[in-house]
Amino acid sequence: MSEPDPHLLGPGLLPTPFTAAEIRDATGSGLRIHLLLEGPDGPLGEQIRHFHDPDGEGATLDRWAVADPKAVVSDRVTWTELQGHAAFDAETTSVSTVSLSTPLGQLTCRRYDTAEGVFWFSVDHPGMPVQHESDGIRTTVLSIESD
Repeated sequence: MSEPDPHLLGPGLLPTPFTAAEIRDATGSGLRIHLLLEGPDGPLGEQIRHFHDPDGEGATLDRWAVADPKAVVSDRVTWTELQGHAAFDAETTSVSTVSLSTPLGQLTCRRYDTAEGVFWFSVDHPGMPVQHESDGIRTTVLSIESD
């Protein structure tokens, strides 16, 4: 009997672009991700996602707006939870491989067109999408820095 595919989190779901282990390994000892949020009329603000104190199960995730760095929201997240954010319904999602020009450079991405929006996951950056569009808001990763 073959091993289950770690990219598949359940029946009716597409394979995720990364496994929990790949996300954990890419996070290393910590990661800081700088995001830009834009609406139809222009920039809405910038945010930071900081993963720290990682272990085999997960990490602490701090989130804050660049404009208000004292208003930090902090949670413990697991690698499997983070992987689950990219587990999309197979019936309503299409997947393609595309080239995307981003602040990180020209990236090869897996594009997921879903009922909730469009997500671009860079094959070279396991973790959150490098770009996401939903409800008229575009979120783009500006930088990724290791701790």
